[in-house]
Amino acid sequence: MSLPLLALAIASFGIGTTEFVIMGLLPDVAHDLGVSIPGAGLLVTGYALGVVIGAPILAIATARVPRKAALLGLVGVFILGNLLCALAGSYWLLMAARVVTAFSHGAFFGIGSVVAADLVPANKRAQAVAMMFAGLTLANVLGVPFGTALGQWAGWRSTFWVVVGIGVLAAAALARWLPAMAAGPSGSLLGEFRVLRRPQVVLAMMISVLASASLFSVFTYITPILETVTGVSPRAVTWILLLFGVGLTVGNVAGGRLADWKLMPALIGIFGLLVLVVASFSVTSRSLGPAVVTVLIWGFLAFALVSPLQIRVVDEAVGAPNLAATLNQGGFNLGNACGAWIGGLAISHGLAYTSIPYVGAALAFLALLLTLHSARLDRRTAVLAAAD
Repeated sequence: MSLPLLALAIASFGIGTTEFVIMGLLPDVAHDLGVSIPGAGLLVTGYALGVVIGAPILAIATARVPRKAALLGLVGVFILGNLLCALAGSYWLLMAARVVTAFSHGAFFGIGSVVAADLVPANKRAQAVAMMFAGLTLANVLGVPFGTALGQWAGWRSTFWVVVGIGVLAAAALARWLPAMAAGPSGSLLGEFRVLRRPQVVLAMMISVLASASLFSVFTYITPILETVTGVSPRAVTWILLLFGVGLTVGNVAGGRLADWKLMPALIGIFGLLVLVVASFSVTSRSLGPAVVTVLIWGFLAFALVSPLQIRVVDEAVGAPNLAATLNQGGFNLGNACGAWIGGLAISHGLAYTSIPYVGAALAFLALLLTLHSARLDRRTAVLAAAD
């Protein structure tokens, strides 16, 4: 990994850690701030909504800023937000700090993916984006479990202090290793938003939303599924989730390589396999061995989609890649929130835990249909271009 990509990965590791570690610290936060567990759980929702709301705002704010300066500024927002989290003396102050932190999320991954793609030859662009997102996947494997353990041992605030340190390290790495890069194309902001009128851009973003919704409609409830259906202990759940994180990490790298080979065929193939694997979890979740294998493959396929979808948006949004890539990150987080809501709605209406994977499979199937339609539009455009 080159040093500029390593700097981007360090920052994404910090962002991923602060996004997900709160889930492991919910009981400690709830007890310390005097709120219920569901109330503390809204800190997760608040962060996701902060990403969705912050993505377009920060995209506009950074549209004319040189990309290196924009990334450094966003890391500064990240450091400030986590510092406020560590110092928050009440629940609502912590909620506000989480939202501030989330504002940097979408814009950083959006601009960062454009920068990563520009740092390498054209045939390695998706792999470069995957290397940046490797920090996010490693956050699930290393950052979250170690951050949770630290918070339980030394208090939940200590975890945020460490994340502040990671942010400072990321800022230093970006300042030292990332080359100076100009801002994006200098059209009007209104002109940049016109990119959303392009069918392929909108389709790619819709597919990203559905991909995340498919994942979180099931993953949000993975612990009760494993405990009540598979019959494993809470400690065993932790190890299975660690394997899921390993699947995410390996899948992220593989997805980048497949996208650089043949992007749309790769997306179609991954979604097709994802539908089958997620649906099979309704059966395999009943036994430990098959459940573990399914979770590992599921994690692999779920994150093999991320860098191909991100590079697809960047490629189609000619003239406004920063804006489109940033909005696509908001789309991923919108999918997170919608997926968790859809899964919860299904459970509240009497759907058994064994049937929840069918919900995730249905959402993945919708994403597959949109991907096939997008590929068909590509072929039609190619035929028309050849005819001219």
